Amino acid sequence: MIFLIESDRPGRRAITRDTFDDSDFERAKNARLELELSLNRAGTDHEVVLLQASSEDALRQTHRRYFEDMKELIRHTAEASS
Repeated sequence: MIFLIESDRPGRRAITRDTFDDSDFERAKNARLELELSLNRAGTDHEVVLLQASSEDALRQTHRRYFEDMKELIRHTAEASS
């Protein structure tokens, strides 16, 4: 699966998420570009990324920062180093 994620830079939280089948890479790329252009025109400082993973659960494991706030990230880091 391909995930298109718009993230609030200061808040480090995903604002919108869209999913595409792996075979729809071109459509996902075009959607990312359209979103980035729209945010740029509006003067909105958000990060837009395309990520590929087997599932949303797998994506949440590898790219936690898009789904958890700083407090949650620190807690997970502390648990992992214990």
